[in-house]
Amino acid sequence: MSGFFGVASKKDCVFDLFFGTDYHSHLGTRRGGMAVYGQDGFNRAIHNIENSPFRTKFERDFTEMKGNIGIGCISDSEPQPLLVRSHLGNFAIVTVGRINNIDALVREAFAGGTTHFLEMSGGSINATELVASLINHGETIPEGIRYAQSRIDGSMSILILTSEGIYAARDRMGRTPVVLGKKEGAYCVAFESFSFINLGYERCKELGPGEIDFVTADGAEVIMPPQGDTKICTFLWVYYGYPASSYEGLSVERMRYNCGDMLARRDNTDADSVAGLPDSGTAHAIGYANRSRIPLGRPFVKYTPTWPRSFMPQNQTRRDLIAHMKLIPIDEMIRGKRLILIDDSLVRGTQMRGTADFLFRNGAKEVHIRLACPPLLFGCPYLNFSRSTSEMELIARRKIAAMEGEHAEERLPYYVDPDSQEHAAMVEAIRKELKFTSLKYHRLDDMLVSTGLSPCKFCTYCWNGRK
Repeated sequence: MSGFFGVASKKDCVFDLFFGTDYHSHLGTRRGGMAVYGQDGFNRAIHNIENSPFRTKFERDFTEMKGNIGIGCISDSEPQPLLVRSHLGNFAIVTVGRINNIDALVREAFAGGTTHFLEMSGGSINATELVASLINHGETIPEGIRYAQSRIDGSMSILILTSEGIYAARDRMGRTPVVLGKKEGAYCVAFESFSFINLGYERCKELGPGEIDFVTADGAEVIMPPQGDTKICTFLWVYYGYPASSYEGLSVERMRYNCGDMLARRDNTDADSVAGLPDSGTAHAIGYANRSRIPLGRPFVKYTPTWPRSFMPQNQTRRDLIAHMKLIPIDEMIRGKRLILIDDSLVRGTQMRGTADFLFRNGAKEVHIRLACPPLLFGCPYLNFSRSTSEMELIARRKIAAMEGEHAEERLPYYVDPDSQEHAAMVEAIRKELKFTSLKYHRLDDMLVSTGLSPCKFCTYCWNGRK
């Protein structure tokens, strides 16, 4: 995943841009960047943030950059913003999304004979550079954005900084959020709605699917209105979104409470305490504890002052090791206790297996795992929310393959159904491998009820394979 932030102000915008971008740090772990336009034209800075926070890396840039308009991003993939010179003029660009047909688009560009791309480490092409190339097919920037989005298989939300303002474009199906904020003398555009609250902005509106707005210090003009239906990523509420954010008018924290409540309604497990795996599991656990009347407890605390985030290292083994080293046990809350532990999801199973083993080694009598979403059965084709390179990295898919062999693909619909024998067998196989006392997943129908919104607004592809 990645996140972006933009500001257009009648005064210098760098303070707001710096902190607004920093508030998106939970969405990416590899690169951070800012670009501003001022009296001296465009000024840009990009830094590696894998082993140091955004604010630490950009403190010097914060004092040196000047400008009234700017965009920034936290990226989990390619370096950005990029500065572009084209027939459309000079601009800076940041993107959030995924391009599945990147190889085909690059081949098509080469076939024209007039395009080249800078090669990144590992031989890959910067996806944001490809998006800029596609935009340059248009006679105007809005036309170019619409053209680029029509050619991309996946999703792509975009901010483009010009000398006059910022073009903000939400992806065609609204998979990711784009929200506008305003205060006296300034407007901002962000991925996360909470990112501008402490900067004095109030929420203005969310862009609809495919909408393109032009943002200046005086307001936001709709250049191209929304088109089609919204299919926003449900995983934003379950895991990625920050608790203080809301999307489509639905609070992340409230939705997680509701998920925990629904989990408890279908559970009759007796336990001494309920705990959430920090951080995203915490709100789910509160909802579960309030409904079940089982006390909320903390069998461990997360030590974060010096440790980087557990998913930051590229090596999976190292990520798992760091995740476990961050959890400090509290003996009195674990030894001899029956524990219910709630997490947002189960992807590969390696971290959760280590966490359960950690609790058992510290004297837990029982460890019951409850998950706030259904089993992940399909790799996401729209967003880079996991570093999985194959669906066989998903523990649920591995179990189905083991049980069904060459018929696994055609049998998938049976495992999607939470009331089927096949689903129950899959869950039991996962439980045995990971050595939990018991294991239960949230049902997709219950999860959608937890939102309080129409189910047709949500993308649920990773759970049921339906586009």
